[in-house]
Amino acid sequence: MRLLLPLLCLTALVATSGCQTIAGAGRDLSTAGHAVTTEAQKAAN
Repeated sequence: MRLLLPLLCLTALVATSGCQTIAGAGRDLSTAGHAVTTEAQKAAN
């Protein structure tokens, strides 16, 4: 669990640095949100 926050920060950094447009940023943030949801579900089980 202690590793989750740094991984999320790194994911957000990579996602936002790779986007070229507002639409790209939205897709990147959506992908990051899905990753967070997946990890939260794994942690709950």
